[in-house]
Order: sequence, then C-alpha cells, then structure tokens
Amino acid sequence: MTNDYKFTQDWFHWAPEVWGKLIPLLPGRERMLELGAYEGRSTAWIVEHMLEDDGVLVSVDTWQGAEEHVASGDDMGEVEKNFDHNIKLLTEKYEERTVLKLKRTSYDALTSCAGGPSFDFIYIDASHTAPDVLTDACLAWPLLKDKGIMVFDDYLWGDIRDILHRPKLAIDAFVNIFSEQLKPVHLGYQYIVRKEK
Repeated sequence: MTNDYKFTQDWFHWAPEVWGKLIPLLPGRERMLELGAYEGRSTAWIVEHMLEDDGVLVSVDTWQGAEEHVASGDDMGEVEKNFDHNIKLLTEKYEERTVLKLKRTSYDALTSCAGGPSFDFIYIDASHTAPDVLTDACLAWPLLKDKGIMVFDDYLWGDIRDILHRPKLAIDAFVNIFSEQLKPVHLGYQYIVRKEK
C-alpha cells in the first residue's frame, strides 16, 4: 500500500495472507460489502487486491465508534476524515472501481440492500457485541451469492470481556444454525465460511 494513506491503527496486517487464498474461491469479484470500516485499511486491501474493474465495494460504518472505541477515547471524527482521505486516494488510483460509503448502522444498511444485487464477499467487523454480530450475520446471509465468502472478524478476540460483548458466541450460534448452508474455509482469529446453498 502507498505511504500516502492515513492509518493510525493496523489490526489488519496479518489478514492479507489469509484473504489472498480466498480470491480464487469467490464466485465473482464484482460486488463486495464490509460492515465496519474505521479508517479503511481493509477497504483499501479489498479494492486493491479483490475487487475487479467495474466492481463495487459497499463500505458501512457509523463512524461513531463501537463500545471499545468509545472506551478508549478514539476521535471518531478524525477516523472518518482518514477514511475519506484514503478512499479519495483509492478512487484516484483505481478509477474503474467504486467504493460506496454508507454512513449508517449495519441494520439500516443491510435492510436497504435487501432485494438488490447480491454480494460475492461480505466482511463482518462492525459492532462486536454478540447480539449485533448475530443480527448482522443473519441479515447479511441472504445477500451473499451462492459460493460467496463471509468473513467474521475477531472470533478469537483476546480482550477479556463479558461473553455478550465479544463476537464469538454469535459466530458460533450462526455457524451452528446455518451449518447445512455453509462450509467453514478458515478458523483462526477470523472465522471464514462459504455459502453452499
């Protein structure tokens, strides 16, 4: 990635090795969705490496901060400015690839996408509370193409929190409930599944 990007956090540095292996598994590289964008580090990687020309990445965030960002005092106004700066650089470099910024909750974004074109790839990394993660997953699943890939972030989040304030419980519940419709393709810090039905 170019040094012109403005990133203050790097929670994504290890993901490209795993995500690079997902590219050949995708049913297409035309439509992608990420829930939770922060400064756009994953956004940039998706646009640079996964999305093809004429493709669209829908990037959703409230830029108000999840509970862990609020607790740590993150300046979410500055985070959003960094995201906007980084997306401007991306769209200048990749003029044939589109990033659609939706500043709203995951719930609002997902319900507004219902009935529209489906996605090849969905990344779930918005609110980390179990109820929100489960809601995001259940609403996003019908929007994923057959053979599409869904990535859950922070499955093995080591932060010691109440079980309802971590994604793992929700991800486990989702994977068990939808087990007849999916195939796990990676289990580590991220839990990655492929839609089979």
